[in-house]
Amino acid sequence: MRGLAVCSYLMAMREEKWIKTLFIKKSKFVIILVQIYVDDVIFGATNDCLCEEFVTTMQGEFEMSMMGELSFFLGLQVKQLKNVIFLSQAKYCKEILKKFEMENYKEASTPMSTNCYMDADLVGKVVDQTKFR
Repeated sequence: MRGLAVCSYLMAMREEKWIKTLFIKKSKFVIILVQIYVDDVIFGATNDCLCEEFVTTMQGEFEMSMMGELSFFLGLQVKQLKNVIFLSQAKYCKEILKKFEMENYKEASTPMSTNCYMDADLVGKVVDQTKFR
């Protein structure tokens, strides 16, 4: 029966069809979002009571520790201010450059040649654009 309360809690929320690990619970004026990824759970709400209810439910079923405000998740850096949330992959990019020993390479503002100009091929063969999306 372990996890039954959590399953019930999440089942009462609406699972997003395009993201199978995102659950949303909305009422008239409040919303809670719960994102589950392997053994990490990220959640936030417009009302502190919803967060406290979720934490109580989770801690009642699982050994769970609160890590505080989100600062990193899946390679994203998260910086939260009063009315704004900034997302950045700068740290992840630096790790990739270091991994491939490219941290001292010269930067390029445009990753392709500036001498090559592309324009519409008005006399060419028509292409089904839906095949390339």
